[in-house]
Amino acid sequence: MFDVGFSELILIGIVALVIFGPEDLPRVARMAGHLLGKFRRYVADVKSDISREMELADVKRLHDELKDGARSLQDTLNEQARSLEADFQNSIGNLQQELASTLSLPPEPVSEAVPETAPTFEPAEEVHAVAEETPAPPEADENQLDLFGAPAVPARKA
Repeated sequence: MFDVGFSELILIGIVALVIFGPEDLPRVARMAGHLLGKFRRYVADVKSDISREMELADVKRLHDELKDGARSLQDTLNEQARSLEADFQNSIGNLQQELASTLSLPPEPVSEAVPETAPTFEPAEEVHAVAEETPAPPEADENQLDLFGAPAVPARKA
């Protein structure tokens, strides 16, 4: 850190011995060690606080970027939806006009209401035939264990 060699440390020790004397030198060295430790802890705390603040600023910046991206995506999707809805309404209007001109009826305005009843489809005859051919489940044996549920309960005698 300070690039101090062995000869320089000996010189510093001799000067300290002359200034403080042999009785007070251990106490001063101990106090200097404690102060140096406190200074190092303080510097480490400041460094960790600064790094936490930098990370927090990075997270906030990333959050803002994601928020802006989501907002632009939502705007794009809303614009696409409006465009598709307008194209769909134009197509319906054109089809109604073509149908009206073909049938020579006056064109009806486009309604945005959804039909109240949905079309129902009847199943094919093959499905009815397969359903009728399905065998009934076998009767439960009291010694048989049902692997997919509770054990079979024997029928009660009346």
